[in-house]
Amino acid sequence: MEPTLPVSPEDAIAHLASSEPLLNAPLTELTGLSQAHLEQLKGLWTTIEPERRRQIVRRLVELTEDDIELSFDAIFKYLLKDSDSEVRTQAIEGLWENEEASRIEPLISLLEKDSSGKVQSAAALALGKFALLAEHGKLRSSYKNKIQQALLAVLNDKHRSIEVRRRSLEASASLSLPEVKQAIMEAYRGTDGRLKISSVYAMGRSCDSAWVPDLLKELSNADAEIRYEAAGALGELEEETAVPGLIKLVSDADSDVRMAAVQALGKIGTTQARDCLKKCQNSGDESVRQTAEQALSELEAREDPLSFKL
Repeated sequence: MEPTLPVSPEDAIAHLASSEPLLNAPLTELTGLSQAHLEQLKGLWTTIEPERRRQIVRRLVELTEDDIELSFDAIFKYLLKDSDSEVRTQAIEGLWENEEASRIEPLISLLEKDSSGKVQSAAALALGKFALLAEHGKLRSSYKNKIQQALLAVLNDKHRSIEVRRRSLEASASLSLPEVKQAIMEAYRGTDGRLKISSVYAMGRSCDSAWVPDLLKELSNADAEIRYEAAGALGELEEETAVPGLIKLVSDADSDVRMAAVQALGKIGTTQARDCLKKCQNSGDESVRQTAEQALSELEAREDPLSFKL
């Protein structure tokens, strides 16, 4: 058990630079640091060994996922400039729930200039969240233009790694722009299998029913990753004509595909989809059974938002 004695922010900061095993109790005291305490942390941070810094930022990310009341945003913003690429990547992850428009420029900078492909990929995915906000009119159009230009420039840069380019494609998918639709089409028809997988995912994110014929065809693709993404995309589009094909995938040889099919049926929610989900509740596949139960519960909640289950 961890100690429950009161811990001050000063003690918590000192704990980071100590040789003691990391403890959650002092780490939680780093939430909402004052500027003075943040400066104190900055003064110590560069003296901490890289592996310890990675452990710290990973633990802070985990804590925020477990408790929404905790906020280490000030620390994560500082760590975006850390010398270690893993720390920078985790800092981007830690800021996932932060929707401040001031984050856009730093993310674009990381996407365009960071030396690590992993950091670039994380920045692209984070920009995807802002692309969605922009598409829904929650950001100024100037931000939408900056995000679009940055993502498409990276996507079209053949000198970039495939991983970074595909994440840029996925991130831009929610932007209803001709350039984005063209990028999805080119990736889908291209020769790189990884970009094709991302293009199928992007079709679902695009909210464009024009992709439905292609997605229906991909439900029977020999590649399980394509089937998985096609099922998910059709669920995102809530495409009712996909239900028969998705029902077939509930018995797919690949467990991830089965799960994606069940989840998609839950999002579509037609009578035929519901009937299949009810049958899945008796499945011998525990994952399918639990996913079906969750899907039915969410359907019930959508129909009656005031109802809930303990």
